Amino acid sequence: MEIIKHIVGILRSNSYLVYDEKSGEGVFIDAGDNASLLLHTVNKKKVKLKAILATHAHFDHILAVEEIKRQKKVKFYLHKDDLPILESMQERGIKYMNLELPEPPKADVLVEDGFEYHIGNYKLKLIHTPGHSPGSVCYLSEDVLFSGDTLFRGAIGRTDTEGGNYEAIIKSIKERLLTLNEKTKVYPGHGSETTIYFEKHFNPFLKEESNK
Repeated sequence: MEIIKHIVGILRSNSYLVYDEKSGEGVFIDAGDNASLLLHTVNKKKVKLKAILATHAHFDHILAVEEIKRQKKVKFYLHKDDLPILESMQERGIKYMNLELPEPPKADVLVEDGFEYHIGNYKLKLIHTPGHSPGSVCYLSEDVLFSGDTLFRGAIGRTDTEGGNYEAIIKSIKERLLTLNEKTKVYPGHGSETTIYFEKHFNPFLKEESNK
C-alpha cells in the first residue's frame, strides 16, 4: 500500500492519498484543503480515485471534498454521527474561528462501525472512536492506522468544542486503539507519524489516565 501525505490548510491538517500500487485504485482519507494540489498528485501518480473517506467532519478535513467530487465523480463517506457537525460547518467556522466557510459537501454515504472499503488488494476497516466528535473514526489496514484527530504523537484530539467528550475519547483510544498490535504505524490528522507502542507507553495523556 502506498501512502502520500499532504499538509494542507490553515490548521495544517494531513490529507492522505492511499492506493494499491498494483491495481492503481485509491482513496483520499481526509481531503482537507487545496484540492488542486491533491488532484495534481492523483493525476501524476495515475491513481484511479474511488472515494473520499473522512475521519470526521471538521472543516479542516473536508474543504477539498466538493471539488474532488466534482472532478473525479467519487462519493464522500462519513460516519452518520458526524452529519450534524457537517451540516453546521459554516456556523461552527464563525463560532470557533471567526471564519467564513463555503457550504459543506454532501455526504453521499453514511457509514457505521465495522464498515470496510476495499482498494485493490487492501481493506480499510472503520473503527468508530467518538470523543473528538461524535462520529470520529479511524481506518485500519493491516498494520497501518489512520487515526484522524483521535490520536496524535504524544497527544489526543481536543474535546472542548461542541460534540467533544474527554471521557469518550480516552475510552475510544484505550479500548479500541491501544488493543491493536503495538507495531501498528499511526498516521494522524495532524503532525507526524507514530506507533501504537509509543502511544501506549509514552503518551502523557494516556499514562495520566492509567495512573488515576
